Amino acid sequence: MSSVKIALVGLGKIARDQHIPALTASAEFELVAAASPRGKLDGVRSFPSIAELFEAIPEVAAVALCTPPQVRYETARYALERGRHVLLEKPPGVTLGEIQELAEIALRHAVTLFASWHCRHSPAVEPARAWLAGRQIRKITITWKEDVRVWHPGQRWIWEAGGLGVFDPGINALSILTHLVPGTFRLCAADLSYPENCQTPIAARLALAGPGDIPTVMELDFLHQGAACWDIVFDTDAGGLRLSMGGKYLHVDDRSLATSDRTEYASLYAHFASLVRERRLDVDIAPLQIVADAFLSGRRIPVAAFTG
Repeated sequence: MSSVKIALVGLGKIARDQHIPALTASAEFELVAAASPRGKLDGVRSFPSIAELFEAIPEVAAVALCTPPQVRYETARYALERGRHVLLEKPPGVTLGEIQELAEIALRHAVTLFASWHCRHSPAVEPARAWLAGRQIRKITITWKEDVRVWHPGQRWIWEAGGLGVFDPGINALSILTHLVPGTFRLCAADLSYPENCQTPIAARLALAGPGDIPTVMELDFLHQGAACWDIVFDTDAGGLRLSMGGKYLHVDDRSLATSDRTEYASLYAHFASLVRERRLDVDIAPLQIVADAFLSGRRIPVAAFTG
């Protein structure tokens, strides 16, 4: 199969830090264009809109959408209805309904829609999944803390409705959790801390019941100082397993286990290529469902205004 001509839509931090290097190294995709109203990409043709991009380069067969989630639905729909394969950066959208509609459109047009969860492709995730298989999980603890000023500098969209706030990184943990443990996680309680000048939370605490009522606690904090902490700990009948740094490292009873050296976005694009070849969909909304439930039933706690 010849390489698939792909375009990037949105040229923010995640596109430049992760998507561009992965596509540059990919043998399965050829990055030929970019669309952004506020930026250009050196080395490829750049356009202010996806409509102008498609008109100028009709041979573009796929797009990776790296825009803020609030504007992703319209762009994805435009591409799918014109027969292009679409990769959605996480979160795939701001509502469950719009993602379901996009999946229906992709099916009608026989093209691929990939709601990508990049942390599922971190090198320690599959080894952890294999180790957990067949073991009894007694408790799960998630600690996801980082400094928003370091990891999301100047990104005002994250504080607007649909931006998810602290759940923008927190949903990464949920994407790993729902991949590792088959079954449904039910939200039991949630405390969401909202700055008085923001529409989304800056910290959160969730209590979940996993399959078989596995007690699961999740702590999120966007004002964490020092090194980021992205850990998931499983207490099992065969010992403890810890995924650290967002799924990069695997530890069993404090012993570090070897994992793949393949980067998560290289793996993510390899999966997208296989979906495109087979014209299949991969649209898992389980992580976003948990976040939606938290917004629906969580207790709102007012906190001081956020500056930065």
